[in-house]
Amino acid sequence: MSQPSAPSPRAGEPVALRRVLPWRALPSWAGELAAAAAAGLACGLRYLLDPVLPPGFPFLTFFPAVILTTFFLGLRPGIVCAVLSGLAAWYFFISPVDTFLLSVSTGLTLAFYTFIVSVDIALIHLMRVAGTRLAAERAVTAGLYEQQRTMFQELQHRVANNMQFVAALLSLQKRKIADDPKAAMAAFDEAQARLETIARIHRRLYDPGRIDQPVGQYLQELCADLLEATGARNIVCLVDVPPLRLDLARLTTLSLLVVEVVTNALKHAFTGSERGTITIRLETMEGSLAALTIADDGPGIPASFDPAASRSLGFRIVQGLAAQLGGELTYANEGGTVVRLVFPTMRAA
Repeated sequence: MSQPSAPSPRAGEPVALRRVLPWRALPSWAGELAAAAAAGLACGLRYLLDPVLPPGFPFLTFFPAVILTTFFLGLRPGIVCAVLSGLAAWYFFISPVDTFLLSVSTGLTLAFYTFIVSVDIALIHLMRVAGTRLAAERAVTAGLYEQQRTMFQELQHRVANNMQFVAALLSLQKRKIADDPKAAMAAFDEAQARLETIARIHRRLYDPGRIDQPVGQYLQELCADLLEATGARNIVCLVDVPPLRLDLARLTTLSLLVVEVVTNALKHAFTGSERGTITIRLETMEGSLAALTIADDGPGIPASFDPAASRSLGFRIVQGLAAQLGGELTYANEGGTVVRLVFPTMRAA
């Protein structure tokens, strides 16, 4: 059996004000009961002051009661206090007393009272509504500030890491050129393409309009960019990713890995006008782990292929990115090349 829910805070109440004045979160009936008590207290106080007051001040103690009740308890309790106060003043302090007789002078007096308390209640209610909006805007501003601060810290961290990545990339290209000086131009073109890919990933990741973009949609757009950049119009990229949140650092590294593997598939798995499909699937596992699978329906890798012994620059980069994620990378031939990475979805503390 479900437990009864606690009474929700009053609508329109500023959170900060509810913390300072916790009784404002009471249920409506409690507020109205307190309003009735305030009207009774004002009536008793008016009785005590009656011997020392000159005639003509029937509402003297009731106005403060209505104002304070509206300010502290809200619109409905304020109206309840105003009605009860008006009736008490009419019955006990407006001549003829102890009766609800309505004369012209009594009607004018009550009309004056009604006008004054209506203006007071309206002004206090508008003030409270303005306070609520201001508190909401401050909360949004604080959230945006915190979000931008976090993004800036992540950006600084990623820029430093990617500078190291670029340095390592250039070092690998340097070795490649040393082995084959004639391949210098191709090596620099390859390095330029990878740096442009990093820049494109960063533009996507740190675009404020894409902060809450799902990982699956992001990877789908990233693959579309790769297909367009390589002119592979005969290749289809399918992305199957559940709702999953990754921090910017891990998403950046994962994106670089996906780009590298997909680019390698576009280069080697399909030739000419051959049609093909690349599938990217991300699955959550127990223990805060996730499994990324990138498969193509090309001829597949040879059975004798050993990634650890490969001198391919692309494979070495992928291995390095997998290490950054703290993951384990495997290759298989299952009707095409299948690259699988199992990695933790959270960074180690």
